[in-house]
Order: sequence, then C-alpha cells, then structure tokens
Amino acid sequence: MSKTETQDKEVILSVKNLKKHFVVGGGQVVQAVDGVTFDVYRGETLGLVGESGCGKSTIGRTLIRLYGVTDGSVEFKGKNVHELKGQELRAFNRQMQMIFQDPYASLNPRMTVMDIIAEGIDIHGLASGEERRKRVIELLKVVGLNEEHADRFPHEFSGGQRQRIGIARALAVEPEFIIADEPISALDVSIQAQVVNLMKKLQKEQGLTYLFIAHDLSMVKYISDRVGVMYLGNLVELAGSDELYENPLHPYTEALLSAVPIPDPKTAKTRERIILEGDVPSPINPPSGCRFRTRCPKAMEICAKEIPQWKEAQPNHFVACHLYNE
Repeated sequence: MSKTETQDKEVILSVKNLKKHFVVGGGQVVQAVDGVTFDVYRGETLGLVGESGCGKSTIGRTLIRLYGVTDGSVEFKGKNVHELKGQELRAFNRQMQMIFQDPYASLNPRMTVMDIIAEGIDIHGLASGEERRKRVIELLKVVGLNEEHADRFPHEFSGGQRQRIGIARALAVEPEFIIADEPISALDVSIQAQVVNLMKKLQKEQGLTYLFIAHDLSMVKYISDRVGVMYLGNLVELAGSDELYENPLHPYTEALLSAVPIPDPKTAKTRERIILEGDVPSPINPPSGCRFRTRCPKAMEICAKEIPQWKEAQPNHFVACHLYNE
C-alpha cells in the first residue's frame, strides 16, 4: 500500500496508546497490552501476528468491549467505543462483530443453529417469524451450509462447519468490521484454506473490514493487506503484507519469518533460520527498555536503558527498534 493509497483510505478504526493490564494474585499486574497504536482502513484486512501470550487476542477483545481499557483510546468511526452508551452503544454492537477462536466453545450447545445465528437478529429487532427464518437460511447458504442444517445442534457438526456457523452469526446483523480471533487455528489444514477463502469472498461481496489475528504467518500473508507484529504486549513492526515479508526491519520479525516453511526445497537454503535463545519474559515483570532485548541477537547497550520509539522507518513501514533511531 503506497503513501498516497493510505492517505486516500478512510480510517474506520483508530487505536492510540492502548493499554490493558490485569491485576492477578498478590496485587501483581499483567501488562497484557502496553501502549499499542495503529489504524485500520475501511475495506482492508489488518493481520496481527506474534507468539502465544503476546496480547493479540487481548487487543481484539478490548476493541469490541469484551474487556475494559486501562489507558489509551479506541475510536470506531470517530467515536471512543469505551464511552458509548444507549443507542450509540447498541449501534456499535451491531457494526462490530467477532469470530472466536474455538468453534466448539463459542456455540451454545443447547441452542439450534437457527437460534444461534438469529440471536443478533432478535436482539436488534431486524426480523421475526418467517422473515427471520429466511434470513438465517440465506446466511447458511452464504457460508456454504444447507437449509437442513438450521434445526440441528452444534454437536452434530465438524469443526469447519461450526466455524462457518460462527461466521454466519457474525454476518447476521450486517456488520462493517469483523475481528477474527485466530478463526482457523483449531481447524484441519484443508478446512483452514476453505474458511479463509470464504472470508476473502465475503469481504469482496459485502465490503467488510477485518482484523485478522493468527499464528500462521503464511495464512496471514495470504489474507492481509497489512501486517502488525506483536511481542510481549507491544507492537514492534507494521507494514504492507508483501513489504513486511520481503523486507522485515525488526529482529523479532526476522526471526519469526525465518521459521516459515518454504514450499520450494530448491530455495530453502537461501534463508537462514534464526533461533531465539531464552524464554519470553513474564508480562508481570517485563525487561527494561526494549522488551525484546533479552532474546535479541542485535541488542545494544541503549536497548536496556530506553524504550524504542515507534517511527516510520520507511514509507508506510513502522518499527520500534533502536537500530532505526537517529
């Protein structure tokens, strides 16, 4: 995405210095997300990647108000989502929806597929009676399921089918923005591609905007326009999908990408595998300065003393690393 392209795009979601901390036993504070800033443009897919426990899912849940905010702001279409009340909050709940990671835990086992998908329709009063049933059947067909599936219960479906039901539920209230929280990680590889292709098709047809949270770097590159890389509650790099994969700037991004399997064995030797030493530090007591410095092969003295500034190192390529500070 070029400089002009981003300037011409409408910002639908703006996250500024977002912090989400949790108080745990003994009064200790887990800094799950600690000062994250990014924008999402209308109609794009922003991918969010990083190791388990880096704060990706916490960001998604905070954006949609499943978690409160410790500090910073989340603005959706110019309004702070954590200050919305009454009708504005009701409208926001319809405009932003979430697809959850676990297709087994995210569907109520006591409800039929008809009632699961229609729950949002009922809450927002969008249809009733025969019209309600018609809308649910249309949604089932959109996600590749049949009318006969409407009266079944979740336990009668495979993981891939359940995730399609989750997508249909998210689409039921005609949202503009969907947070997909690792929507394919619990699925078989063959089903993963089907679900991702379905999401791309729906985005094109309905003009949806996605925040796509995942571990699989290859899949994130396939579906995303831009990709953000997280480490221990911080965003360390953000760039266009192709740019990030071809020209990673942050040492952590380089290490992550070096682990992605290369389909063609002839070119496999051209990439050097970077093995990070040590474990991820605890978010209760993160390292001083740069949080990645304890595992970084390029760490310098300044990395322990100062927090690296988030800056645009190259056009539309942002990074937080002392290697790029003046």
